[in-house]
Amino acid sequence: MNWEFDILDYIQNIRTDELDFIIPLITKLANGGIIWIVLCIALLIFPKTRRAGVLVAIALVTESIVCNLLIKPIVARTRPYDINTSVKLLIGRQIDYSFPSGHTSASFAVAFALLAAKQKKLFVMTLILSVLIAFTRLYLYVHFPTDIFAGMIIGIVFGILSAPIYEFITKKYNSKKGLQK
Repeated sequence: MNWEFDILDYIQNIRTDELDFIIPLITKLANGGIIWIVLCIALLIFPKTRRAGVLVAIALVTESIVCNLLIKPIVARTRPYDINTSVKLLIGRQIDYSFPSGHTSASFAVAFALLAAKQKKLFVMTLILSVLIAFTRLYLYVHFPTDIFAGMIIGIVFGILSAPIYEFITKKYNSKKGLQK
């Protein structure tokens, strides 16, 4: 765990007033998954992007269940700022556990659901934002690097799995619909 504090402390050494202003704003975009929920709704509105919206919804729901409802309470990892109390926090104390990073997991789930939906331009934009959000969690000293890495892996997995889950649900629905005729 010392190497993780080495990384976090190194990042603390690059802090500036400008970054201290910008970083909390970037991280707030993903609070409660709000930016991703808004994107999902926008995608669902238009027929051309509706499938992508459904994949994003599937990725967000499955990732959130696994990350926030299953893994976080089981692992119950303390946050870095609770161990190193000398760091000045730029955001409020978090109400849940540290491992894995939910902000990161949700962000990567959306990006890779968009990749699965073949929305390449949106994938690139959301991937860039996902990396920025992941970095903010380290900068803000609310996650360890392994929390971020695990969040990335979980998000990528559920983003990619959104397409086969969608196909499975669609087949089940269509087969039941066919039986009712």
